Amino acid sequence: MNRPAIIKIAEEARGDDAEVRIILEFQDEEHEGISLGSPALTARPRLIGEATLRAVESVVGNTIGLKLEGVATQNLGPIQVAMVHITLAGETLVGTALLDSGDPASATVKAVLDALNRRIGNLAG
Repeated sequence: MNRPAIIKIAEEARGDDAEVRIILEFQDEEHEGISLGSPALTARPRLIGEATLRAVESVVGNTIGLKLEGVATQNLGPIQVAMVHITLAGETLVGTALLDSGDPASATVKAVLDALNRRIGNLAG
């Protein structure tokens, strides 16, 4: 199954604003998602999750009603896990990813993709 690959995660804070840009590759094409919001460190996981959803919407070619309900990082014994809760047309989806490199941004993107990967191919047609 062909799944999106992470090409770039870019975060930029400018004064009272932050921009997160996610670039995914799917079927040899790049798809970008952008999210704007607070530069606070506590806001970054949500901005990253939202930008990833926008990139996925670019993959499938339209706005499909994806909503990021929640994003968190949790200790699980000796490891840390990024978790996301997404809704798609009323369906609850959950994704997780290990913070294996200590990179919460990458783990958040991977958690979003984990929640959606089985559906992206079908949604992309």
